[in-house]
Amino acid sequence: MRRFFHNIYELLEMIKIGHSVLALPFAFMGALLAARGLPAGRTLFWILVAMVGARSAAMAFNRLVDARLDGANPRTADRALPAGKISRSATLLFIGVSAVVFMGAAAQLNRLCFLLSPAALAVILGYSLTKRFTAASHLVLGLSLGLAPVGGWLAVRSDLSPAVLVLAGAVLFWVAGFDILYALQDEEFDRQAGLFSVPARVGPSWARRLAAGCHLLAALGFAVTGRLAGLGLIYTGAVAVSAVILLVQHLLLSVREPLRLPPAFFTLNGLVGIGLGLATWLSLAI
Repeated sequence: MRRFFHNIYELLEMIKIGHSVLALPFAFMGALLAARGLPAGRTLFWILVAMVGARSAAMAFNRLVDARLDGANPRTADRALPAGKISRSATLLFIGVSAVVFMGAAAQLNRLCFLLSPAALAVILGYSLTKRFTAASHLVLGLSLGLAPVGGWLAVRSDLSPAVLVLAGAVLFWVAGFDILYALQDEEFDRQAGLFSVPARVGPSWARRLAAGCHLLAALGFAVTGRLAGLGLIYTGAVAVSAVILLVQHLLLSVREPLRLPPAFFTLNGLVGIGLGLATWLSLAI
């Protein structure tokens, strides 16, 4: 029993379960916008289960296919799989269970969500392979999280609106920008390993510029979302705060070498989603 709980702990640590906060608020935002307020509690519950299942499957698959690369990279050599803290078979089982949980939750939401769930899985799992052949892998990761508000919307209604599509695009560029900054840590290793990260292909200076461009597009997208959805001043204020948070990230990197991003970077990005989600709820409630 002790070994079982140890394996569960290692699996949850491996997938950084706490980082689910990055995408979850945007799934709820999609549902809030579709319902023009709080959806039914049952709907919110199954959105939560679906998001946790999808992200768990995606992160575990990423760790599995990158185990050899992680073991060769000094920054990631102590991760669970290359360090032998968890087995490949346990990881495969975890991926399968998480995928089933995701598809089961989608089925509980509605038929359309269930029918689209395999395509969503293909995107979020396929991302892990893209950095082997394209520098657009950062955009594919952005697309993976950009599906969250679309999924939340479709959990409530079967059509799509310009507001949720613009929100999805904003999330795409928000994530892509952060992922480019994250990849600065591994620029030299990625170049030696032949991986197609933006920093390895264009160098750190241009990578920072491209990340800043992505975040500028994200901030504009968040603002346009509020305009299209008629969310008002509370949401506009949250967008302004989010833009400042994104700016602070770039300013911090301008005065330090990104050999290892501090935990504050993940905290700041989590605050963007939480702040926008709360502002959406308050705007619709008022």
